[in-house]
Amino acid sequence: MDPPPTSVLLPTVEWTDACGEVAAQLRPADELLVVCDHADDPVAERVGDAPANVCLVVAGDPEGCSGKANAIAAGMAAARHDRLVWTDDDFHHPPDWLDCLHDAYERHGPVSELPFFVGRDPLSTLLEPIYALGGTLGTYAGDRAWAGAVLFERSDLDEERFLADLRRTVSDDGLLSERLDVTALRRVRRVEVGGSIRPSLERHVRFTKIVSHHDPNGLAPMALVTTVLAAACLLAPLYAIGVTSLIAASVYAFFGVRRRTAFLLFPAVLVQAPLTAYVLARRTFVWGGRRYRWNSTFDVEVVDQ
Repeated sequence: MDPPPTSVLLPTVEWTDACGEVAAQLRPADELLVVCDHADDPVAERVGDAPANVCLVVAGDPEGCSGKANAIAAGMAAARHDRLVWTDDDFHHPPDWLDCLHDAYERHGPVSELPFFVGRDPLSTLLEPIYALGGTLGTYAGDRAWAGAVLFERSDLDEERFLADLRRTVSDDGLLSERLDVTALRRVRRVEVGGSIRPSLERHVRFTKIVSHHDPNGLAPMALVTTVLAAACLLAPLYAIGVTSLIAASVYAFFGVRRRTAFLLFPAVLVQAPLTAYVLARRTFVWGGRRYRWNSTFDVEVVDQ
């Protein structure tokens, strides 16, 4: 039995390989909504040459929320169908990607895949095992949603309330995880991040602030555990190198990832404690060319567009 007509939301300002990959998987009744900020973004011209069921949605500049949250809200408002897929433009979508999500929904209800962040500069590479434990494993163990690959239907959540709150927060998947009962699949997508130190640092600030706003009770224990682990690594470095490498390698293997960065967990733990203190001291961060001040979950200032 074929799945119902589906609206796929893909926020981006440039046409990437992911846009073509997703467009090629659409059935005739499906639609791909490419959501950009402005009508003169580079992606607008490419959408004009795409198949008829690939449409452009211009979200405009955000006011009181992140650009990503603004784009998702605009896309959901423009979508014609009840079955929705959110995805991103920065990872490979294999030919059966959409079909696999549909099949998983029939078994589990709302479903999400998992990100595995692959570093492209020294800092993001060093932090890979931290993201594997906190991001990949944490998302899977907590059955949280990742906006890069999530499928649900409008009836699965209180859409009106969700969209109202989405337009006044930063993290689209953080909010979705709170409002949607989702099953996280043990299926990872490699997402390349970074490229230079500064954007990697800004990303780490954003990731930590997502935890602080959407899981405030978990931030203090996380900081305490990080500090204790760092102290243990300094007191017994040889033992700690073996234990941390075994932990990270086991997590990587569990998700079918083979990368030598698993052996970087020891130095990553040492860096994480002072890095967390730095992040908590930051009042603003940059994401997608905009600077934000995130005062509380639903109090967001766009400081600079």
